[in-house]
Amino acid sequence: MIGRKIKVLIVDDSAVMRQLLTELISSDPQIEVVGTASDPFIAREKIKALHPDVLTLDVEMPRMDGLTFLEKLMASHPMPALMVSSFTQEGCDVTMRALELGAVDFFPKPAVDLQAGIEREAALIIEKVKAAAGARVVSRPGIKTDAPKSPRTSAGYRATHKILLIGASTGGTEAIKKTLTSMPSDAPGIVIVQHMPPGFTASFASRLNGLCDIRVKEAADGDRVLPGHALIAPGNFQTSLYGSGAEYYVKVGMGEPVNRHRPSVDVLFDSAAECAGVNVVAALLTGMGDDGARGLRRLRDAGAHTIAQDEASCVVFGMPREAIVRGGAEYVLPLGDIAEEMLQLASGHSVQKAS
Repeated sequence: MIGRKIKVLIVDDSAVMRQLLTELISSDPQIEVVGTASDPFIAREKIKALHPDVLTLDVEMPRMDGLTFLEKLMASHPMPALMVSSFTQEGCDVTMRALELGAVDFFPKPAVDLQAGIEREAALIIEKVKAAAGARVVSRPGIKTDAPKSPRTSAGYRATHKILLIGASTGGTEAIKKTLTSMPSDAPGIVIVQHMPPGFTASFASRLNGLCDIRVKEAADGDRVLPGHALIAPGNFQTSLYGSGAEYYVKVGMGEPVNRHRPSVDVLFDSAAECAGVNVVAALLTGMGDDGARGLRRLRDAGAHTIAQDEASCVVFGMPREAIVRGGAEYVLPLGDIAEEMLQLASGHSVQKAS
């Protein structure tokens, strides 16, 4: 944790956006905007001079675009970066690439009424800045953002009555990608909640579908949870689980925000505790806050196997930490071990020691 004010550098070619973000972020007494830059070349010099803890970075800028700058930054001088993203389809796709390149998180830029839109998201933006300041960031030299599928041999996990649940927030897109690309084509059905705005979850699902042996799609109301398939809760909708006979389905609807989130991990986990219990293997991955911590405990109490990602492999340890403190984690594992352990537990085995 940083024992002083968090220093932020704002990089955006829009003078209006620089001013709005400066006023908004500076309103929190724990944060100081130490500078602004209108393009990456100016930003590079200010990073050297001002040593910011967090960078907010626009994508479309003169002389060098934000993605190119982010890639160079993460290779030579890794630091927490928050992307400012548009709601367009292209903006969603670019955001997914930015997260692959090492951005900690993002927040959308309103398409209309910029000032009012930014002010509505003030609390969330400040929370993201604080989470980014404590995030675990590593160098990513020469990262390839579109690796082809690497087929994994089927391992006999085809058990239609078992389901895998995953919840994540900050840092979760890459953690989920690592987990899902480790799943064989016959993995049990998977349902995922990743905190994201509407539009971004469809792009995220599409990107994963091109990388995984399993099929990945954005969840729709009434979708059946099937082996070899993963459903990602759509942004701005709550997704829960219900049973019909020996089969499981997802319910997707507006609902109220829970823990300030829609979708909420607790909504998914709580519903699964009620209808599936012992047939569930659930993992709570990296993320800020405590969404999912209560639900993971409910699942464990209902007989499910539960996993929390360990601190060393988390970008932000908030959600898993809360789950561990509340006794919801049967296992605490590094990210690289979670997919295999979920599969083993679903097949009635375990290669890890329970906590």
